Amino acid sequence: MIDYFNDTDCAVTVCDLEGTVVYCNEKAKQTFAKYGDLLGKNLKDCHSPGSWEKIVDMLHKGESNTYTIEKAGLKKIIHQMPWREHGEVRGLVELSIVLPIEMLHYVRE
Repeated sequence: MIDYFNDTDCAVTVCDLEGTVVYCNEKAKQTFAKYGDLLGKNLKDCHSPGSWEKIVDMLHKGESNTYTIEKAGLKKIIHQMPWREHGEVRGLVELSIVLPIEMLHYVRE
């Protein structure tokens, strides 16, 4: 099977219903290298209690969460969304994409 996300320029991380990381593409491995290999680790161990609560809430409700951050001179958009199998939530996918500091915005009708 082709790993479509491995050579993309955004970090892709996937966890299961318990918050255990089951997939990281190469960019995610580089982004989170200071934590070591995340595969098999639980997100609870690397998030604040408030962030972990939000993750659990998204897993139970099957909802998405989107926000931007700025860290180390990079602006990023973070999008966390449920992944489903046969309509049932099976975990979360997080996309972390570096954005230009100044970015065009278009309103299309």
